[in-house]
Amino acid sequence: MAALVLATLALAGCGKKGPPVAPEGRVPAAVSDLSGLVEGSAVILTWSNPGTRADGTRLKDLATIRIYRREDAGDGEPKPAMLSWGKVVGYDEIAAIRLAEPGPATIEGSRATWADREKLTVGRRYVYVVTAVDSIGRSSPPSPRVVVNLLAAPRPPDGLTATAGEGEVRLAWAAPARLVDGSPAPPILGYEVLRGASAAGPFALVAPEPMAARDFTDRGLTNGQTYYYAVRAVRTEPGGRARSTLSAAAAATPVDLTPPSPPGSLVAVPAETAVRLAWSASPEEDVAGYLVYRAEAPGAAYVRLTPASITTTTYIDRTVERGKTYSYVVTAVDRAIRPNESARSRPAGATVP
Repeated sequence: MAALVLATLALAGCGKKGPPVAPEGRVPAAVSDLSGLVEGSAVILTWSNPGTRADGTRLKDLATIRIYRREDAGDGEPKPAMLSWGKVVGYDEIAAIRLAEPGPATIEGSRATWADREKLTVGRRYVYVVTAVDSIGRSSPPSPRVVVNLLAAPRPPDGLTATAGEGEVRLAWAAPARLVDGSPAPPILGYEVLRGASAAGPFALVAPEPMAARDFTDRGLTNGQTYYYAVRAVRTEPGGRARSTLSAAAAATPVDLTPPSPPGSLVAVPAETAVRLAWSASPEEDVAGYLVYRAEAPGAAYVRLTPASITTTTYIDRTVERGKTYSYVVTAVDRAIRPNESARSRPAGATVP
């Protein structure tokens, strides 16, 4: 009878269906895309937080990213990263990023960024790995190692200027004279141009690869919209690459500099007390209106009759005198911030009877 009761309790206590899951299958998946680069006096690490466990199921309770670092002289293969009792053997834990309050790390979606600024020495090699830890302390395996050779980065470029043109902004800057450790900057550096929607950023690269020139023209822009730019210098050596922090930002607003086509087919029809004008519209979509000019004698200068542009393609000049001959021209103006005026139409003359 006792045996029957025990068997019944055993069956009742089994609430799961299917085979049990091995404990190692429930740990978070390892970070797979850790990367690192030298920027200014820091090493910037970026990675994607895992969204699954090792068994492929969804990870809903990722709690902490632990960052480990090992420093060496750069001789030979870096030490392997192996997890033992939740720690990476032979590496120092230098940060624990708690997703509930990630600062000073920044997280956008699944992407995370963190800067290592502590106890770094130019010329040393730093090896980084990260682990992901869930809410009950289960740790993923270490990420692949990232090796960073700490070069002295350039200081930011100086004197960035931005000059607006039509649909473009022309940039120029000066090379930095020093590296962040105070030593002279090498004569050859690369430069990255970045663009943003405000002086505070965020800034995104305009070109995918660093350029050697210290000027750049950003084309295909929208007239009337303000763009903000920053530049950073990039030092590339056989042992690695280091980039400066961003320069001070510079802003420019491209402007429309192209005038409309002149109005066509101007005619002037005199009457006893007025001259009636009519013309064909300029074809451009950004035409705001038209200006009418009159000359009162052959060879005389044209004087504008309309204080502001008019939107119609007709005009009646009522300030005429009988017996006099007048010459008229019309121009078109556009809607640019600083309106562009077209060339004059062909003149049309009229003698008031």
